[in-house]
Amino acid sequence: MRVIFAGTPEFAAIALDAILAAGYFAPLVLTQPDRPAGRGMAMQASPVKQLALKHSLPLHQPPSLKSEAARQPIIDAQPDIMVVAAYGLILPQAILDIPRLGCLNIHASLLPRWRGAAPIQRAILAGDAETGVTIMRMEAGLDTGPMLLKESLPIADTDSAGTLHYKLAKMGARLVVEALQCLERGELAGEPQPAEGVTYAAKLDKAEAAIDWRRAATKLSHAVRAYNPIPGAIARIDGQSVKIWGAEPVSGTGEPGLVLAAGAEGIVVACGEGALRLTELQKAGGKRLPAADFLRGFALKPGQRFAAAAD
Repeated sequence: MRVIFAGTPEFAAIALDAILAAGYFAPLVLTQPDRPAGRGMAMQASPVKQLALKHSLPLHQPPSLKSEAARQPIIDAQPDIMVVAAYGLILPQAILDIPRLGCLNIHASLLPRWRGAAPIQRAILAGDAETGVTIMRMEAGLDTGPMLLKESLPIADTDSAGTLHYKLAKMGARLVVEALQCLERGELAGEPQPAEGVTYAAKLDKAEAAIDWRRAATKLSHAVRAYNPIPGAIARIDGQSVKIWGAEPVSGTGEPGLVLAAGAEGIVVACGEGALRLTELQKAGGKRLPAADFLRGFALKPGQRFAAAAD
């Protein structure tokens, strides 16, 4: 089959790599335009573009897909099917209608739970026990299409958005290859999504990452994991910002934000319910450090207090 691929971040690049390794021909790869990134704000190619260039695959990077000019390269590629993974652009119906066998999407949740832009982070924030990957046929609605394959994965207490992202990317890559192989043999029929259990995973807002110590410690531990590695949970103390990369709920009581203990095992901070032990932190302009090393360069003592809400 002629498989057009549309995707942008590392999650998508892992899937494209698996599709190519399985022997499928990609007459065209779509990815978002290069963006400025890093401290120097130099233009940077997406992981998908970098992989496409490595394999000398034709590239198409339109800022949108609404115009006839943007659609023409897709038509010219004569695709049998399109695979979409974290592309970042809405595909209008005119695009969905081009491939002979339609468009497949690799979605990092157990649909219909967590339709939308940030399913991995939202699953962790909600304290879900499991998540997974759904391979679905795309239609005009937001992640509403029929499901072809679905596989679940437990969310470990130690999982961050970063570690879970990698697990789900590998799962999605394997499942989409399986779906393509089944479609070639005519063995795969779609199953409509149930009407019950629909939730939406809104795009992350950086303001959400501000730690509000008035919340329960369990909820805050979920937030720290969900915002790792982007954008990083932020707390403020004595007018300074501190990013929190590792934390776990523990017993303890006190005014929200109050430092109850500070030592090699971590910094214990009172919350609205329970307390949170901070195990990995980063001061502005510094490196991510275990609590013991962080305290050598950023002295904190019991009795000091983080701002109740870091916004």
